[in-house]
Amino acid sequence: MKRIILTGAAALVLALSTASLAEDDNESEKHYNKDRGYEVQLGPRPFFLVENMDPGQLKSRLERCLSGPFKRTDFSIGHRGAPMQFPEHTLESYQAAARMGAGIVECDVTFTQDKELVCRHSQCDLHTTTNMLETPLAEKCSESFQPAAFDENGNLVTPASARCCTSDITLADFKTLKGKMDASNPRAASVADYMKGTADWRTDLYATRGTLLTHKESIALFQKLGVKMTPELKSPSVPMPFDGFTQEDFAQKMIDEYKEARVRASKVWAQSFNLGDVLYWIQNEPDFGKQAVYLDGRYDDPAFDHRNPATWSPPMEQLVIDGVQIIAPPMWMLLETENGQTVPSRYAEAVKDAGLGIITWTFERDGPLDNGGGWYFQTLNGQNPNPSQPGSVINNDGDMYDVLHVLTKKVGILGIFSDWPATVTYYANCLNLK
Repeated sequence: MKRIILTGAAALVLALSTASLAEDDNESEKHYNKDRGYEVQLGPRPFFLVENMDPGQLKSRLERCLSGPFKRTDFSIGHRGAPMQFPEHTLESYQAAARMGAGIVECDVTFTQDKELVCRHSQCDLHTTTNMLETPLAEKCSESFQPAAFDENGNLVTPASARCCTSDITLADFKTLKGKMDASNPRAASVADYMKGTADWRTDLYATRGTLLTHKESIALFQKLGVKMTPELKSPSVPMPFDGFTQEDFAQKMIDEYKEARVRASKVWAQSFNLGDVLYWIQNEPDFGKQAVYLDGRYDDPAFDHRNPATWSPPMEQLVIDGVQIIAPPMWMLLETENGQTVPSRYAEAVKDAGLGIITWTFERDGPLDNGGGWYFQTLNGQNPNPSQPGSVINNDGDMYDVLHVLTKKVGILGIFSDWPATVTYYANCLNLK
């Protein structure tokens, strides 16, 4: 097995992860074997992608693994579960991720009107991720449904809209809802039409009864499934403090629920786009802070250029000084094209030089790659506002494995979030990654 040599904080992070894996193996396998339905089942997609790859050494290597066997791996992280086909952050989505070998599964954490923690990608996404608009609870939405408006020529003037938040309702209300695929129809004239719009490469086949979960319920489920946990503290969509509930209260309550469930800190990768949350955990919950993840969302800042270190505030070295050990940017920030090849970006090299561990997101989220993919591949398909080179090095679905290989072998990521964990599980098993 080839080994990636890491130094500094990255080596410490990897050591923590490896030690955690070893000490939890017996406990995890107990759950894993008890629930026979959760044995790793990859389905046909990874094999389809390998077949679709361009000829080369990597394809040949992946073809040698077609017979398995396959096991769970921490390198494969279930992004909101397995939302390519199952409504995100639902029982069904989480179960699917575990079955596909994800060793770590994500609950995005927000709060209800009565300050209870629940799994939702955004505090205000219930109008697109649940059936709330077609229930009596629609009356409690922050903004009621408004149909689309068109001009006399049939051109869309104002898209259909609504805004329904977890903070609009109590936990009891929340538990009456059903999850659906995250989508809406901007041209809708009715609620029924608005709730449609699922991308044609996703499916509504499993979206009829998505079971919503509280954060505590997700912890209990993940314990049963024998997987580790990566909760993300979502940025509130309401002013804080919320009825006396401060940002610090929110950050602490999330960690407290793991402690109450007797989950070891080594099994939890707490995440946030808000650096203040990460620093709070480092300072106030050091056991959990050791592997807290800073989600780097600075790409939204017009002054930030991932190719120009002078625009990085704070710089990588300051993050290390402050105690951050893992950073998690989107895939495109770690990659660049050079002479028609995919290579690590200047940002990726700087992260490694600083000794930070790297997790990235999100695999299998752009849909078919025959057109080069979208946002997550923007530095490889020429769609970045400031492309390093014109053109695209992405032209078929199999290319995603080549991208994953660069991220693994040349960038040195510790793991990757995926909307369909089986794809990453296959790769990780074939390359003997833990």
